[in-house]
Amino acid sequence: MAEMSKEIRALFLTKYSREGASTRYRFLQYFPYLESKGIKCTFSPFTDSSYLRNIYATKRGSAADYVRALSRRIKALFTVRKYDVVIIEYEILPYFPPIFERMLNWLKIPYIVNYDDAIFYRYSNSSNPIVRVLLGGKISSVMRNAEIVIAGNQHLADYAFTARAKRIEKLPTAVDIKRYPVSFRKDLTVFTIGWIGSPSTAKYLKEISPALAHVCRGGRGKVILTGSGPVELIGVPVEVRPWSEETEVSDLESCDVGIMPLADGLWEKGKCGLKIIQYMASSLPVVASPIGVNMEIVEDEVTGMLASSNEDWIRALTMLRDDKALRERLGLSGRKSAERRYSVEVTAPKLASLIIDASRVGTGKA
Repeated sequence: MAEMSKEIRALFLTKYSREGASTRYRFLQYFPYLESKGIKCTFSPFTDSSYLRNIYATKRGSAADYVRALSRRIKALFTVRKYDVVIIEYEILPYFPPIFERMLNWLKIPYIVNYDDAIFYRYSNSSNPIVRVLLGGKISSVMRNAEIVIAGNQHLADYAFTARAKRIEKLPTAVDIKRYPVSFRKDLTVFTIGWIGSPSTAKYLKEISPALAHVCRGGRGKVILTGSGPVELIGVPVEVRPWSEETEVSDLESCDVGIMPLADGLWEKGKCGLKIIQYMASSLPVVASPIGVNMEIVEDEVTGMLASSNEDWIRALTMLRDDKALRERLGLSGRKSAERRYSVEVTAPKLASLIIDASRVGTGKA
């Protein structure tokens, strides 16, 4: 890691509060390590927990949510001169030209921008022609003016390359592996298929509901959904659990396999596979769609199985249902992969080094 002679003051302009998975896993979980390395972290989210609750319940935030978010972000921007480096989640203000990112350049305050989703498609592929015209190239501009672009997968890194970013670094989403004990479920009376996520990604479950119904037929299986909100899957016995940071690990421990279905679309190619990484950290075998980074994380029939068609899903889940030794072999292999490639212990030093490198640009020591 790069050496540092003084404390670095870093402002983190995130999109979400702690309840947002991207903010929690791409930023907040690193703060203790960063602080131990002399990087003083100030956290300023754009939205608050009320926003996410409203989004998940009604698919839109309230006017009050947006007013509070805008006020909070403007107040944070008035403080940027106090910091050596600014770390941004996606963009400073959504659906607004990249004026504030350019302002950081004018003030000679280096910034890092971090992506774990292909949010550029919200603008460039918007159904609204005004959005496409005015903001279609926004994220390219944000990337181009950043000192460093951190990309969670190759698809995002490739976009940054086409945007002519100065420096691009791949950093996968990671978990604190110490939170996840190595264990296997003892009660195997009912094969339990687990899924964890948010209401926005629960829609992908419907595509594989026929396969889930087939595997669970006759009381041989059930599905536990954590964080999905109300979901109806025809013919599938479903237990929906609310997500909480305190119980997410124990929820996964009550499952025999973890699943991550995805559609084959541009947005999905930008996903960074957090679900899969959590399953692997929990020693669960994984069944996932072969889309985007899933094919990089899951080594087929080594750490899990890749499934495209309904028949593929039935085959993979049936094999895992009926073969305890296979579940344990894939689960342990996945756990080792998570320890080696997707743990905070591995990624934290790299993130700290990137922040130190970017801060030196502002001091003229790069």
